[in-house]
Amino acid sequence: MWSKNKQHAPVKATDSLIGHGGTLEGKVHCDTNLRIEGNFTGEINCLGTVTVGEQGTARSSIKAQDIIIAGKVYGDVIAGQRLTLTGTGRLHGNIVAGSLNIMEGSVLNGSVAMTEEPATEKAGGLHINENTDKAGKRGSKAQNSLEAG
Repeated sequence: MWSKNKQHAPVKATDSLIGHGGTLEGKVHCDTNLRIEGNFTGEINCLGTVTVGEQGTARSSIKAQDIIIAGKVYGDVIAGQRLTLTGTGRLHGNIVAGSLNIMEGSVLNGSVAMTEEPATEKAGGLHINENTDKAGKRGSKAQNSLEAG
């Protein structure tokens, strides 16, 4: 009836929520996503996505892979991948991010520093063309011409 050889389903990560009307103060370290709809004061370090909802206020430094701000944030943010400021988002602090999306209506008071990611392919630029044009009017194979690519 009960077998020791049962396979258990993997435990799914659940999101953490600071709900509307709730207030939390301190340090939060999480491996999952975090959503703030209430008030938070302190420090946030998250491996997932941190979302500050339209009713949320964070007086905090935030470090996460992705950060979405639809409410108010007072503090510096570091997004390993992407930071999104929605039309209702207010950020009063500095940004370090790999990618930045600022929508119309949002407010940003602070400086922005983009992290450099390696390019997947070479950027367009000048290419050396050793061929002559069809009419043969310009250049020869000995001459090189530059053209934009």
